[in-house]
Amino acid sequence: MVSNTRLYGAAIAFASGLYSLWSATTASRMAASGWLMSVLGVVVVAHGAVLLTGYADRLGSASGPLMVAYAAVMLLNQALLGAGLLADGSGSGMSDGSGMTGGMGSGGGMGGSTATAGMGWDAGMVALAALMLVSGVVMTRSAGSRTSESGM
Repeated sequence: MVSNTRLYGAAIAFASGLYSLWSATTASRMAASGWLMSVLGVVVVAHGAVLLTGYADRLGSASGPLMVAYAAVMLLNQALLGAGLLADGSGSGMSDGSGMTGGMGSGGGMGGSTATAGMGWDAGMVALAALMLVSGVVMTRSAGSRTSESGM
């Protein structure tokens, strides 16, 4: 039977992984951020699927730290987008060919929503990454308490 911790982790992985994929594909063109979020989205969804199977036992206590790492990459990506240090596919930014004259564009700046996903930082992605971070910490603590209870 799948534990509640695994169910929670899988739910967060599916939500954030699918949102990553969706937001990457809605950008007007694929830039570095879009490719990063696409790859990460696929990996996170696959991890969520594994959490619902018997193969999760093979991951052992690595599952929680993996979720923390995914969340850290997502949050770093959003921070770089917010600072304008990473091209976001919206046609503005430092490395998208517009040079130093690229302004905020239609989606730059703060906020973000599903309508502006892939164009500047996205508050929804930040919220999902924060939930994934908490999920990873819960999974890590849960694995640690099972290890200490079994005397290992």
